[in-house]
Amino acid sequence: MVQAARSGKQNIAEGCMASGISKETEIKLIGVARASLEELLIDYQDFLRVRGLKLWDKNDPKILEIREIGRRKDRLYKSYLIYLEDPSEEVVANTIICLVHQTNYLFDQQLRRLEEQFIKEGGIRERMFNARLNERNKKKE
Repeated sequence: MVQAARSGKQNIAEGCMASGISKETEIKLIGVARASLEELLIDYQDFLRVRGLKLWDKNDPKILEIREIGRRKDRLYKSYLIYLEDPSEEVVANTIICLVHQTNYLFDQQLRRLEEQFIKEGGIRERMFNARLNERNKKKE
């Protein structure tokens, strides 16, 4: 679990650092981060199953409360503490599962945007090729 969470975080950071140089690399790293969080999601679902705890439905009242926090403009990490510091393993695990689902949704939106941008603008190779071509054409004139 720890490795999947850490890998997700690290790939987000690496993807952001690569964004100025290569959209292709950024897309790949965000995809790897998304996959790491999917692994984390499965780990938490297994955690609940092995312990005989309930996996809450996406329309469970507590899940709806947690999802509502994400819509607030004043949300902070502290906004989730009531759930994350709950003595019940079921509450904590389901809260994390909900947060992973929300994060994965945001990743999916970001990946769609990055792919559209890549299709429109191309990657660094295309931009460098066009720059070289433009430079050659200037010299010929």
